[in-house]
Amino acid sequence: MMKNKITIIGAGFVGSTAAYSLIAGKIAGEIVLIDKNEKLAKSQAMDLQHSVPFWGYTKVKAGTYEDIKDSKIAIICCGVSQKKGETRMDLIKENWDIVKNVASNIFKQNKDIIILMVTNPVDVLTYLTVKMFPEKKDKIIGTGTILDSARFRFLLGEELKINPQSAHAYIIGEHGDSEVPLWSTATVGNTHIDKFKKLSPHVKEKISDKAKNAAYAIIEGKQATYFAISGGIAQISETILFDKKRVLPLSHYFNGEYGIRDICLSSPVVLGKDGIEAKIEIDISKKEKNLLKISADKIREAANNLR
Repeated sequence: MMKNKITIIGAGFVGSTAAYSLIAGKIAGEIVLIDKNEKLAKSQAMDLQHSVPFWGYTKVKAGTYEDIKDSKIAIICCGVSQKKGETRMDLIKENWDIVKNVASNIFKQNKDIIILMVTNPVDVLTYLTVKMFPEKKDKIIGTGTILDSARFRFLLGEELKINPQSAHAYIIGEHGDSEVPLWSTATVGNTHIDKFKKLSPHVKEKISDKAKNAAYAIIEGKQATYFAISGGIAQISETILFDKKRVLPLSHYFNGEYGIRDICLSSPVVLGKDGIEAKIEIDISKKEKNLLKISADKIREAANNLR
């Protein structure tokens, strides 16, 4: 039987902050950090261990791929991060060279594990991993647009002066420059957003641009983004470990949804203990569907150029 255990590969900003969010959320019974820099992994683990008395009890340690044998989730956070002036797509080659070896090592240790891809460009790396292990496609998921959607909801909450948790809105497609905000399905209190409060096209465009370009703004000021994505990682992990059946916008393998095949990008799925349990093909506008296909083509082109 699998333990309530998570292994995180990559102990840098994102991996360590994800571990902290899991501890603070009392989500995992055990967290293992793996990093090629063993000293970093051990130091991060020690710092995290010292936070445990404030939250509850989570076993935290630096470990090896052997720890994956009894882990339920492997979270891939390793690789080079986006720098000022770079797009996520600029990271493809270097990060795929790292991730393909990591993914192989994970499945060698545990054929039933769920892989959560965080490393960017997340959609391309999720897709290439699925192509390596096609029979595992429902167990290989990317964080995708869970963060973009959170940014979208935060900005809507600010504009509408409501709690962002009461704004129900998704961004789908690429976690990147071609992402698609779904204005046609955005609601507040089960009421379409335009009936709740009519937003001008200018305001909508401003919100969409802020959500899309948030990472660039944050990287400009502090070189990396890690707090918000760690919250998304914690929510995804909790959903899997406790079989919460949440509907989340995650990067996954498309096989005909919206007329799109053989690529990974984000749209809402039902997530549970075995990974993706169902896909929800929501009724979006014709314009949004066309933009989604453009987004898929961009990811596919990037993946094909690498293979």
